[in-house]
Amino acid sequence: MKFTKFGLAIASVAVLVAGAGCASAEDEQQADSGASASGSASAGGSTCPLVDAADPGNSEAPADTPIAKGAPKLEKKDSYSVAFSQIGSDNPFRLAETASMKAEAEKRGWKVTTTDAGNKEDKQIQDVKTLINQKPDAIFLAPNTEKGLAPVVKQAADAGIPVILVDRTVDPSIAEPGKDFVTAIASDFVQEGKRAAIQMAKATGGKANIIELEGTTGSSPAIDRKKGFADAIAACPDMKIVVAQDGDFSREKGQSVTETLLQSQPDADAIYAHNDEMALGAINALKSAGKTPGTDVKIVSIDGNKDAITAVAAGELVASVECNPRFGPVAYDTLEAYAAGEDVPVKTVSEDRLFDASNAQENIEQAY
Repeated sequence: MKFTKFGLAIASVAVLVAGAGCASAEDEQQADSGASASGSASAGGSTCPLVDAADPGNSEAPADTPIAKGAPKLEKKDSYSVAFSQIGSDNPFRLAETASMKAEAEKRGWKVTTTDAGNKEDKQIQDVKTLINQKPDAIFLAPNTEKGLAPVVKQAADAGIPVILVDRTVDPSIAEPGKDFVTAIASDFVQEGKRAAIQMAKATGGKANIIELEGTTGSSPAIDRKKGFADAIAACPDMKIVVAQDGDFSREKGQSVTETLLQSQPDADAIYAHNDEMALGAINALKSAGKTPGTDVKIVSIDGNKDAITAVAAGELVASVECNPRFGPVAYDTLEAYAAGEDVPVKTVSEDRLFDASNAQENIEQAY
């Protein structure tokens, strides 16, 4: 095996750290078997095996993940002129991600051109087309939806510009990994959903009527976080999604949707939000309805932003599974490795932590 600078970077991204509540595959198997044996004995006779399950931590890209071979090549240079197409700037995740891409470029002496689509897919498509015409060395793209941005990714490849996807991916049946784009660097959204489900089971004793606040329809995190959560709670007959609705990853919409759903689902006692912003909106809605978040209704979400971790510390939010937005260092390391001819896998899984009552307070200051 060839050990390269990039190989070491990928290892650091994927490694599971004990401080984050992560476990090896063997540990996970032991935890799962232990949970199966003891789940029915916990939470007053719950038949949900998730109640006693350990947090499984991060996943890793499969060992047989293909290497990018057919994407446009890039000349190795001391400095690069790159572009970053951002979805929007209306929440802490997006702001932190853009800041990371800019700060890391400045640190390396690179030029980076950024665009902001204002959460409009057609605007982002046009942004990328404009960037293609400017002929940067490479384009980094956080795609709004899987299908909508895939064709323009192919256009960049046809123009000879390597594309690296960050935090989300595109439909591989339209834009082929390793050919139309070099790689996708992102969290495992399915795994995030599974981790959230375990926290919900622990908080509710495996019995819950759940409102699901979904992310933007058609986006990879909304699709996969829904799947991961649903797959996990399928083992728990008393954990049910009673209603699900798109909250567009927005605090404002998360609040308005929750206000409506609380009226139609008065017996709902849990909320699973695909991101922290919607969860924080749900907290506002619950307070307006005279309910106590964290007591009357348990809430679990994903992202790990500062407001959410603060809410965890205050007991209003059960837990938040981190989705780390600081992609700058690994994104640019990946580009350098690709230009140097090193093997770059078509998928890289980010390292994410879990924030709950045991560690929230100590992590507030460093959160985004």
